[in-house]
Amino acid sequence: MSERQSAFGPGRYRWVVVALLFVAMIINYIDRQMIGVLKPGYLQPEFGWSERDYANIVTWFQAAYALSYLFFGRFVDRIGAKWGMGIAFTVWTIAHISHAAARNITHFIMVRVLLGVGEGGGFPSSIKAVTEWFPKKERALATGIFNAGTNIGAILTPLLVPFIVVDLAMGWRASFVIVGVATLLWLPAWWMLYTAPRENKHVTPGELALIESDPPDVGPKMPWTQVVRMRQTWAYALGKFLIDPVWWMFLFWLPDFLSRTRGLDLKSFGIPIVAIYLASDVGSVAGGWLSSRMLARGSTLASARKTAMLVCALCALPIVFATKVESLWAAVALIGLATAAHQGFSANLYTLPGDVFPRSAVGTVIGIGGMLGGVGGMFFAQFVGEVLQTVGDYTPIFMVCGSVYLLALLVVHFLAPGYRPVEQTGGPDYKPAEQAQ
Repeated sequence: MSERQSAFGPGRYRWVVVALLFVAMIINYIDRQMIGVLKPGYLQPEFGWSERDYANIVTWFQAAYALSYLFFGRFVDRIGAKWGMGIAFTVWTIAHISHAAARNITHFIMVRVLLGVGEGGGFPSSIKAVTEWFPKKERALATGIFNAGTNIGAILTPLLVPFIVVDLAMGWRASFVIVGVATLLWLPAWWMLYTAPRENKHVTPGELALIESDPPDVGPKMPWTQVVRMRQTWAYALGKFLIDPVWWMFLFWLPDFLSRTRGLDLKSFGIPIVAIYLASDVGSVAGGWLSSRMLARGSTLASARKTAMLVCALCALPIVFATKVESLWAAVALIGLATAAHQGFSANLYTLPGDVFPRSAVGTVIGIGGMLGGVGGMFFAQFVGEVLQTVGDYTPIFMVCGSVYLLALLVVHFLAPGYRPVEQTGGPDYKPAEQAQ
């Protein structure tokens, strides 16, 4: 191979890919969170939604997201990350703009379903891209960095929406159109800058050697029937089922919590939400950094990932006190610690498919996990809506949020105790890795 020079620095183009994914996640979460920010002061009063109505809107979004996640996981394994992300982004942006035309709860459910279909492809495509561009020892850090974009999106939303709706006096409908049209600029950048590593002229031989430093996949692609038989698949998927609903709750109900318990509105709850998601950003990167650092110091893959997840699980526990403290900023600190813990835990859980599965199966496993995460979110949304409609108190909700991470870690430890790679074999003699001797 002839020496190639990169305009992006020697051996660093893979971080350009992470930057593209980071921006995509910012956009993804702005589009996803705007309904939660607008709910307390605009959408709920205008349309007369009850807490159950809003929970149903969230549930329909999550149902579409769950099914799309499952479909896109397999779809991305077949067509690759470039096309997968491009299609997903286009669909969710069209859906986001369409919110401006909604006139009743049925319309909102329809556009949220379309948004769920598009956004369900974002994470499978992103994880697939990280798996294609990074060796195992860097994947948790790369995942933590691009996943931190979700927090930036969550930070920007409560700042951007009041500026458009209140300061510019353009109304909530215009906010969906303005944001959707502006973010379309990401799509041509993705098409121009993303290719497979071997096809990219900016990737130097040294960087390509690092990207391909893991043992290559051998054997045929794993069919669906084999993927669903693996214990490692369910370690990831059940972990997502348990922890994803907590993040959904923060995303869709945090503005309501601040409005209901602290009397804040669209103009005043922005700074507390920014503080919470800044903490989340730190947790996302720190969680990935911790396991990557342990690997660099000689820890086993299982030890590094699970130790990082244990630290994060313990940090989530104090959120149970968030409804009891008198100070707004004490509550913000407790919630921020929990959201940071979630993101750090997620950064390590997201790497499990790439750690133990051949690259050809990663998207499928991610899709199964995302589907179960969405299903868990549907159940939890109904639980949250019912608690708020009948009890009117976030304490039971936060008790669940603080405890599920330890349970998720136990599930991962039981089903994938040693992070042993699955056997990439096929045919009638196929056995899961745990049965192979």
